[in-house]
Amino acid sequence: MSKQPADTAAGEEQPLDPARRRLLGGLALTGAALAVGGREALGGTSSAASPPDALDAALRRHIQRVVVIYAENRSFNNLFADFPGVEQPLGTLKPEQYQQRDRDGSLLTTLPPIWHGLAPHQQVVNHRSYQVLQDDLKDLPNAPWALRTGSGEPLPHGVVTRDLVHAFYENQRQINGGRNDGFVAWGDTGAMVMGHYGDSAANLRLWQLARQYTLCDNFFMGAFGGSFLNHQYLVAAQPPFYPDADKSPAQFNIAVTESGRADDPRLKLSEESPASAMQGRPKFASRSQLTPDFWAVNTMMPPYQPTSTKSDKDPLLASADSPNTLPPQLHKTIGDVLSEAGVDWAWYAGAWQLALDGKGDGDEHQFPQRPNFQIHHQPLNYFKSFAPGTEARARHLRDGGVGKTAQTNKFLADIEADCLPAVSFYKPEGDLNMHAGYSDVDAGDRHIMRIVDALQKSPSWKHTLVVITVDENGGWWDHVAPPKGDRWGPGSRIPAIIVSPFARKGHVDHTIYDTGSIARFLTRRFGLAKLPGLTMREQAMVAAGGPAPGDLTNALAFGG
Repeated sequence: MSKQPADTAAGEEQPLDPARRRLLGGLALTGAALAVGGREALGGTSSAASPPDALDAALRRHIQRVVVIYAENRSFNNLFADFPGVEQPLGTLKPEQYQQRDRDGSLLTTLPPIWHGLAPHQQVVNHRSYQVLQDDLKDLPNAPWALRTGSGEPLPHGVVTRDLVHAFYENQRQINGGRNDGFVAWGDTGAMVMGHYGDSAANLRLWQLARQYTLCDNFFMGAFGGSFLNHQYLVAAQPPFYPDADKSPAQFNIAVTESGRADDPRLKLSEESPASAMQGRPKFASRSQLTPDFWAVNTMMPPYQPTSTKSDKDPLLASADSPNTLPPQLHKTIGDVLSEAGVDWAWYAGAWQLALDGKGDGDEHQFPQRPNFQIHHQPLNYFKSFAPGTEARARHLRDGGVGKTAQTNKFLADIEADCLPAVSFYKPEGDLNMHAGYSDVDAGDRHIMRIVDALQKSPSWKHTLVVITVDENGGWWDHVAPPKGDRWGPGSRIPAIIVSPFARKGHVDHTIYDTGSIARFLTRRFGLAKLPGLTMREQAMVAAGGPAPGDLTNALAFGG
């Protein structure tokens, strides 16, 4: 018999039956659950003068195509720290709003070194060579700082920096109850987490796009941690589950928390872990892919190709003996409910076919690798409803092609041919997704703008809405406290831009959103059945005393 996930909500008044408990997965609901089905609770209308029914009619009339561009691993501060009109600009903060604390809670005097260097690989950008090693930046003040070279020159957006830890348990300790003062202590890159690009206003194309349309400055990643879980949250609003994990090859991936509780965000430290952040990164006593009650929260691999292993019995499957392979998932996704409503949709994955052909990793001696396909960035490949051989997989999981032109990039080609479905999710290939460690901001910035330019030239542009965001913060610090929600999130603040003929122009939207707000918008616009995880997040946030996340409609304005 499967071990049931524990319901860990403090103050739960009514006992839950086992099926409901598994569905909740320990989500922090307190008191009687509040129904949040009203449209005002889902972000309201685009203006006080627009009643919900009128707004819904306008959405149906004007928004016929939705495109979601899902890039990688940037906090809001990292790219948009002092964007004009933001509610809490970085430049106005007081020391108590940004200073970082050590693992014992004491205030750090200076920031630690950037362990292993900011840009350890030598790179040529605009005919100049860049390399920033650990000894090039020392004794940085305990404060945010503009990314730079050892000589003080601003670090170009085209330089690939080293990666930062971004994981489920670490992210919660970094947020530290909303104080956001644990990023250095619980990161693995020392001072680097506090870095941001100081010249985005002049050099970031997305900054200029945000000036034209709507930038959301209270948009939070749906789940604590990394890319794996936030991609799952995007499509399903909940983590995957591994039944009987303690009796499976994955048993050694189960986290051990300090208290032993399933909902404890404090992963147990190992005896060898340095006492201070000034001495190095923390070390933990266990792996942490699975919670103690078997929810997958850090990177695991899909059961179907492309994946990291191959079954001896079927070349289309992963090895069931691998401790990192998840079993096929059975819960519903946004794709399922779109299909049930008769809405055509697709997930376009850059380099998908190359990965299926075993060529998605590029040249291991090249830096950065191209196309550098990322297996765990393909969330629908974890679900039984999209297994190899199914009609749903053939119809909806599409190859996005590679590169930057319509000759090789199939998503661009479909835009130019004006044959996108009503809803498209686009996941750029690895070297174009802005992920620290293997991609750079400039390459992703250019590529996203190329996509937007093609959409704007399309005959369907007049009825299109584009959401540009990232999956998660990538470990980069942000000072805005995430709203209190449930066991899974929301996590740190990330950038999101709404681009459409009906987006508010030159606007900064202060509405609270999370990654699930994308699915909320689709649910509202197309009359979909709501995913259970969306409802549970809304209930948890209202029970915690805040508003439920919006559905993006506050970023829109319809004339007349």
